[in-house]
Amino acid sequence: MGILFKNGTLITATEMKATDVLIAGETIEQIGENLPTANHEVQDCTGLYLMPGGIDVHTHLDLPFGGTISNDDFDIGHKAAAFGGTTTHIDFVVQPIGGSLQDGLATWRAKSTTAQIDYGYHMAITDLNDAVRAEIPTLLDEGITSLKLFMAYKNVFQIDDATLFSTMRIAADHGMLVMVHAENGDVEAALTPALLAAGKTAPKFHADSRPPEIEGEATNRAVVLAGLAQCPLYVVHMTCIPALEALRRGRDAGYPVMGETCCQYCFLSVDEHLAAPGFEGAKYVCSPPIRSAADQEALWNALNDGTLQVVSTDHCDFWYDGGHGPWQEWQEKTGGTNWADYEKQDPSYRRPGKELGSGDFSKIPNGMPGLEDRMLVMWEAGVNQGRISPQRFVELHCTNPARVFGMHPQKGTIAVGSDADILVWDPNLEMTMGVATSHMRCDYNVYEGMQIRGKPIRVYQRGNLLVDGEEWHGRNGNGRYIPRKANAAIL
Repeated sequence: MGILFKNGTLITATEMKATDVLIAGETIEQIGENLPTANHEVQDCTGLYLMPGGIDVHTHLDLPFGGTISNDDFDIGHKAAAFGGTTTHIDFVVQPIGGSLQDGLATWRAKSTTAQIDYGYHMAITDLNDAVRAEIPTLLDEGITSLKLFMAYKNVFQIDDATLFSTMRIAADHGMLVMVHAENGDVEAALTPALLAAGKTAPKFHADSRPPEIEGEATNRAVVLAGLAQCPLYVVHMTCIPALEALRRGRDAGYPVMGETCCQYCFLSVDEHLAAPGFEGAKYVCSPPIRSAADQEALWNALNDGTLQVVSTDHCDFWYDGGHGPWQEWQEKTGGTNWADYEKQDPSYRRPGKELGSGDFSKIPNGMPGLEDRMLVMWEAGVNQGRISPQRFVELHCTNPARVFGMHPQKGTIAVGSDADILVWDPNLEMTMGVATSHMRCDYNVYEGMQIRGKPIRVYQRGNLLVDGEEWHGRNGNGRYIPRKANAAIL
C-alpha cells in the first residue's frame, strides 16, 4: 500500500501539469494520469499543487557567534523549516581555530542527533595549514563536497588570498565546490572603528561599515581567482549591484561561478528597516547588510535571468530582547559558564541577543530568522506578483540547490525513484506573517504583518507525514544525514 496524490497539479523546474503521484515507502514510484486507487491511501489534491520539498543550503543552527549562540537548533529549527515547506538543509560546520576539520565535524554531529528533517554539512575552513590541506580530500568520504571561506570578519574567520587560492586548487583537483562570504574584511576593519569614534553607533551605521563597494570588490576577486584555478565557485548571500556585476563578468567569461541571494535581501532595505527608530534596526543586522530598493530590483532580475541560481536564508536568529543581564547575573552567582545549565534553570531564560550591541552596532550579533519564511514570502512576491514562474520558483528553491550541491535526483524534484519529499501546496490559502504564526525560536519576524497567499498544507519527508495543517507529526532522530556527490553541476 502506498500514498496516492490524486488530481493535483505537479510543478517541477521544467513543467506544470495535472497528474497523479504515487509514493511507496520512502520514494516516488509512479507519476501519471488516472492512476488506480486500489489498496492505496488516497489524498485528493484537487485545486492543489504538488511540489518537491524545499532545500535551504545556507543555515547556521546552534552556532556560537558574536558573544552568544543562535537560537534555533536541529530540533526547533527543523520543525520550523518543515512548516515552511523546507525538508532538507545544509548547515555549516566550523573548523575550530587550531583544530582539525574532523574536530568541527564531531561537534556538528553531536548537534544533529535531534534532527527531524534531512540535512547535510558544508565545511567552513578557518585555519588552513599543511595538515588541514591534507585533510580536505578526506571530506569526500564523509559526503561533504563544499568548502566555505570567509573574506570578512578580520581576526575571527577571515582568510587571505593565498589561503583562498590554495583551497580552490585543492578543491578543483577533487571535484569540490568553494563557497565564499565575499566582503573585503580589511576595509571593514578600518571603517568600523572610524564610525564608532565619530559617535555613529546606531544599528543603521552597520550598513556604512560594509558598503556595497567592498562586497563587489571581494566578489570580483573571488570570481577571478576561481577562473584562474578553474574551481567551481558559489558566492553566498549576494546583496547588491556591484556584486552581481562581478558575477556576470565571470559567467560571461566562462568561469565556473554561481551565486545565491537570501530572501531577506529581496524585501528589506536600509532606509525602512535598518534605520528604524531607536534600537529597532538591530533586528535587521546581518552581513552583508540589507541594501536599497534598487538592489532589491536588481536581485529579482538576477533571479529571473539566471545570473543567480539559488535562494536560501543564511538563517541565524538571535533574540531581540535576550538574556544578557540575567545571564551575567547567573554567571556571577553560580560561577557557571555552560549555556545548557543556565537555560535549564527557567524556561523563560534566554541566551544573550541583539541587546549585546546596544550603543555599539559592531557588537550586535549578525543574523536574522528566515528558515520557515523563505518559500512563503518568495512565492507571494515572486509567483503571485508575476516576477518568476512557478517552475522557476521550484528551480530556485528545490532543484538547483540539489543539483549544485550533489543531491539530485535524490532530492529537489518529483520523479520516479526520487525521495518522496512532497509539499501539498494550497495556492489560495492566505496567512499573515509574524511571530504569532511562526514556529522559529525568535521574538520577532522580519516579515511581520505581510499578507501572503499560498503555503503548504501537508509536508512529507521520504513518504513520512511531517506537517498536516497546524499539526506536527515529525520525530527527533528521523532526519537523515545526506551524503553528497562530488563533481556536481555547474549551472
